[in-house]
Amino acid sequence: MRFGLRFIVFAVFMVGSLGAADGKPAVPTTVSEYLALAAKNNAGLKAAFNEWKAAAEAVGQARALPDPRFTYGYFIDEVETRVGPQRQKFGISQTFPWLGKIEARTDAAAEMAKAARKKYEAKKLELFYEVKSVYYEYTYLYTAIEKTKQNLDLVGYLEQVALSRYAASSGSHPDVIRAQIEVARLDDKVTTLEQLRKPIVAKLNSVLNRKVGKALPRPSRSDYASMEIDRNKLLAKIDKFNPQIGTLKHTIAAAEQKVTLAEKRFYPDITFGVDWIETDDAIATGVRDSGKDPVIAMFSVNIPLWADSYKAGVRQAKANLRKAGAAKRQKQNDIRAAAVRVLFDIEDSRRKVKLYSDILLPKANEMLAASEAAYKAGEIDFLSLIDAQQTLLSFELMLERAITDEMQSSAELGRFVGTL
Repeated sequence: MRFGLRFIVFAVFMVGSLGAADGKPAVPTTVSEYLALAAKNNAGLKAAFNEWKAAAEAVGQARALPDPRFTYGYFIDEVETRVGPQRQKFGISQTFPWLGKIEARTDAAAEMAKAARKKYEAKKLELFYEVKSVYYEYTYLYTAIEKTKQNLDLVGYLEQVALSRYAASSGSHPDVIRAQIEVARLDDKVTTLEQLRKPIVAKLNSVLNRKVGKALPRPSRSDYASMEIDRNKLLAKIDKFNPQIGTLKHTIAAAEQKVTLAEKRFYPDITFGVDWIETDDAIATGVRDSGKDPVIAMFSVNIPLWADSYKAGVRQAKANLRKAGAAKRQKQNDIRAAAVRVLFDIEDSRRKVKLYSDILLPKANEMLAASEAAYKAGEIDFLSLIDAQQTLLSFELMLERAITDEMQSSAELGRFVGTL
C-alpha cells in the first residue's frame, strides 16, 4: 500500500512538470496543460490525497495487537518463604482479542481507506471538470472578442460606404450616424468582453493555486468534435465507475464490518502472561530450592458484563449501515437525474450547433451580402443593412456559445461517469 501511494504521488506531480522537462513553456495554453498544472498545484486536491494517505495508514494500526503489558511489583515488607524472602516481581502479558475482532477491525479500516481513495478520485474529477469548464469559457471569450472585432471592422467599412453615398448625395446623413452608433456599440461590447476575462482568469488561477491577478496567455482552442452517447451504457457506467457512488459502496462495506465488530463485544478478550518473582537465599542453611525464583504462568479474561451497552453498540452500527445504504441509493438517484439533465443540455447544444452552422450562419452571410448590394443600389435603407450585420454577429456568437455549452456539458458528464 505504501509503495502504491508513493507511486501515485510521483505520477500525479510529475505530470505537471513534464512541460518544463520537454522545453515547453511553463505557462499553460491548452486544456491538457491546465489539467496537468491543476493536478500538480491545486491545494484542495493535495488535501484529498493526504486524507487518503492518512486513511491508508490506519489499516496497519487496526491490524496490530494491543501493546504488551509489563508489570513490576516491589515487596515493601519482604515475604519470607521457606526458600527465602521475596523482594520484587516482574510480569509481562499480552492480550489477544476474540477471534474475528482484529479481522473485522482491519477490514473496516481497509474499506474506509478505499472510500478515501474514491473521495480523492471524485475530488480530482471535480477539479478537472472545473478547470475544463472555466477554460472553455475563457476560450469562448477570446473567440467572442475576435468575432465582435471582425464585425466592428465590417461596420467601419459600412460606415465608409454610407459616407461615400452621402457625399454622392445618394445617401442620407442619418445613415452615417447609424453606422457611427453601431461602431460605438460594438466597441463597447468588445470592452465588456475583455473586462469579463478578469474574473475568468482569476478563477483559473485559483484552481491552479496561483495569484488570482496573474496573467494567462491566449488559450489554444481544441477542434470541436461532437460524440454520440448511448444513454443506457452511460447510466450503467455511472453505477460502476462514479467515484462518489464508489465511496459510498466502500462506506457500506466498512459499516458491515463495524456491525460484526460490535457483535464481537459480547465475547471476552484473552490475556496470557508470565510473572517472575525474585527470591533471595533462605536464611537457614541446607534448605532445598533455596533462593529459587518462582515463575508463574497467567491467564485472564475480561468479563463482558454490560450487555445493554453492547446491544446499543450493535443497534448503532446497524443504523449507520442503513444510513450508508440509503445515502448510496439517494446519490445514485441524484447523479442519474443530473446525468439525464446534462444529456439534454448536450443534445440541445448539439442541435443548436447544427442549426447555426448549417442553416442560419450561411443564410445570415448571404443576407448581409445581398443587403450590402441592395443598399449600394439604393434599394433598401441603411437600417436594414445594419440589421443584417447585427443578425450575423448574433448568430456567430450563438454558434460559439452552443459549442462552448456542449464542451462544458461533456466535461460535466465525464465527471459523472468517472472519466477524465
